[in-house]
Amino acid sequence: MDGLQALLEAVRDAGIASGHLRGLFHILIGRRISTTSGDVISTGVTWRELSNLLKNSRFDKELVRELGADPDTLSPRDRQRMWYSAIGLAKVDSPQALAQATKLAAMLKPLGYLVGPTPPGVTPAPEPPPKSEDDAKAKKKKK
Repeated sequence: MDGLQALLEAVRDAGIASGHLRGLFHILIGRRISTTSGDVISTGVTWRELSNLLKNSRFDKELVRELGADPDTLSPRDRQRMWYSAIGLAKVDSPQALAQATKLAAMLKPLGYLVGPTPPGVTPAPEPPPKSEDDAKAKKKKK
């Protein structure tokens, strides 16, 4: 847990959590994290462990606004409970979280941390097929 605490402090001090909170949660919950020297820091944590880590590292509670939440309404007197609620709102298995995690993993490398590959069963959202003029004409005919 000390390694994760150091990682969170490095992320906070570098200011890279803003705009990547979903991705940060995704990485900490479901990915393997190691140092560039090869020491394994984590293979994933529970929501409860993560909320406790965020509370202890005094992460800025205003970051939950990017999840569409008001930090003053998420258990304002219990910081661990507030973070637990925020993790639930983050939808850490969503394609948005995966995209943010991919970007954040590249940002963590210069800080001395390597993030493992996407966990099994999590796939990015497929790109919608390009619309052609024939499709638009077919829809007009149906109407």
